[in-house]
Amino acid sequence: MTTSYLISARRSPVASRNGALAHLELHALAAPVLAAALQDAGLAPGQVGELIVANSLGAGGNPARVIALGAGLPETVAGLSIDRQCVGGLDALILADAMIRSGQHDIVIAGGVESYSRRPVRMRTFADGREPEAYDQAQFTPWSERDPDMAIAAHDLAQHLEISREEQDIWAMQSHANAMAQLAPADIVEIAGLNDDSFKRNLSQNHCNRAAVISGDITAANMAVAADGAAFVVMASEKFVQSNGLDAVAFTTGKTLGGDPTLPGLAPVAAIQETLAAAGLTTSQLTSVEIMEAFAVQAIACQRGAKIPKNIINQKGGALARGHPIGASGAILAVRLFHELRANGGTGLATIAAAGGLGTAVILQNL
Repeated sequence: MTTSYLISARRSPVASRNGALAHLELHALAAPVLAAALQDAGLAPGQVGELIVANSLGAGGNPARVIALGAGLPETVAGLSIDRQCVGGLDALILADAMIRSGQHDIVIAGGVESYSRRPVRMRTFADGREPEAYDQAQFTPWSERDPDMAIAAHDLAQHLEISREEQDIWAMQSHANAMAQLAPADIVEIAGLNDDSFKRNLSQNHCNRAAVISGDITAANMAVAADGAAFVVMASEKFVQSNGLDAVAFTTGKTLGGDPTLPGLAPVAAIQETLAAAGLTTSQLTSVEIMEAFAVQAIACQRGAKIPKNIINQKGGALARGHPIGASGAILAVRLFHELRANGGTGLATIAAAGGLGTAVILQNL
């Protein structure tokens, strides 16, 4: 079995909803990131075979095609848009890996983009002639009693695993502290004058104590804010990497699994376990892990459930200190992991949960 490789990876800064990136349409937010990733890889646009883009809140159609055209990729690049909510950005890499291994393309760009600021207003219509109603959260199961609001589901998870608000706040404070300690992130492309994630701060216990309660022990301090952002990786075939003598990070394996839709934060645990087993690895062999922090309790549940050492998780801060641009968040994890492995070598894992009870995990290696 041949291997696919990541040869470059870049992301935008992440800005809170209605912040510094709010004026940008999806294609304008994505284009500078794509351009930087191609430049880093030493590739011309004409060498790209496909573009896979995760997007969850857009206006439908095929955002990947619009982005491909807006970024100056060849008209032959059809663009593939996917929506698996939060896990989509990592699933784009899994699909790119499959395309490359099957021989369809030598070069595929994969990632995600989301603008919470510019998302369309979505309306639910009725057959009985009632006026349409706007909605924010889409339907993720066919059963209303098993389709909770995500904050309520996070609170239920905390209750289920007996994870206190204090533990969640401690995790959030550490995420911000790690992010604040990182200077001049190498993975970020400056956009609209912003060259770093704008939400990170010196989060204190006093701030956590005063934070608005969203649901039970879930507060504005221990859940990620809605945000805008984009992230893409350039993936290449083993033949291309070897023939061009490239320094690359191997995409070892990845897995997406479904779980209990009422406790979606638990879904990544099984995905992590199956992905590690497929790679013949244990958590003791991991050197760096990026876990999505849509909620602190979700990250804690994954860390405990998969028995991952805390000291290798989100070493430069997580989404609690950045924000959560849904379709892009998984790809952001992969970009951060790529740069960590390029700098220090080793074996890394990125993992994320999604509404509906979905979990994705991927393993990257630079040995």
